[in-house]
Amino acid sequence: MKAAIATDKGLAVRDIPQPKPKPNEVLVRVRAAALNRADLATARGVPHGSHGGIGAAVGLEWAGEVVETGSEVKEYKPGERVMCSGTGGYAEYAVTDWGRVNPIPDGLSFEHAATLPVALLTLHNALVTAGRLKPGESVMIQGASSGVGLMGLQIAKLMGAKLVIGSSTNEARRARLKEFGADLALDTRDAAWPDAVLAATGGKGVDLVVDMLSGPVVLQTMKATAILGRIVNVGRLAGMRAEFDFDLHALRRIDYIGVTFRTRTLEEVREISRRMRADLWDAVTAGKLSLPIDRRFPLDEAVAAQAHMRENKHFGKIVLTM
Repeated sequence: MKAAIATDKGLAVRDIPQPKPKPNEVLVRVRAAALNRADLATARGVPHGSHGGIGAAVGLEWAGEVVETGSEVKEYKPGERVMCSGTGGYAEYAVTDWGRVNPIPDGLSFEHAATLPVALLTLHNALVTAGRLKPGESVMIQGASSGVGLMGLQIAKLMGAKLVIGSSTNEARRARLKEFGADLALDTRDAAWPDAVLAATGGKGVDLVVDMLSGPVVLQTMKATAILGRIVNVGRLAGMRAEFDFDLHALRRIDYIGVTFRTRTLEEVREISRRMRADLWDAVTAGKLSLPIDRRFPLDEAVAAQAHMRENKHFGKIVLTM
């Protein structure tokens, strides 16, 4: 089968053997796959948790039709339209654990379905499970013009947040955040942005921050967070390391929570998926949670698709079509 795989020189489209499902897995004929920033590293052979490496197909989410299921799989049958998360989605066929498979609602295209799995799982977990979001609280989503960021804005509103703030360093993208639920959009390059958050919250600060920036922005983030607030660290777009003011952290009594799927067990991921579906699936089925597609590329142009992502000019998701 054709796939975009990791090589020591980066992503390359090659022919590789078609995967075979294990007893717990579902084999899918991929019709569309969506890009995520983690794919840029795995394309160079950097493992994603225990998966990936040189020669492995890249891609964390996809949509298509079930071809075959393992002996332990009870919920899905050949021919069903599904959306999946896992590894190896930039390919004509991909396998994943049954717990990372969801049915595609009627009327939803493969391309739009492929944009949803990672954003739904990641941001529901960050906001609701790790972040303990309660109705009436205030939320800030940093890096909100990404696919997961836009989904975070929508989930926060759906789950009852009273005030939702989004950030983006691009003026045009920032102007569009209100379409997806942001009450206020800020530029974190502006040194005064924490003051704007404090003003919007009556001097208190936000109850919950989903931090996809990290790096040197962390001190400003703590200043903008309420006493006894929570910061959930999802991404590190602004940097992996920075100076940390431990006294400020103690003064604000902030819960600083790190999350990643790379060190989670199969059982933990299944539970994350179960919780997400319990809270969000009615909204997904009704079309209330969706992401815009910035641009489409055929699988043969996967290298160009990743180059487009590196330019950091996209709004929403980049999709590969098969």
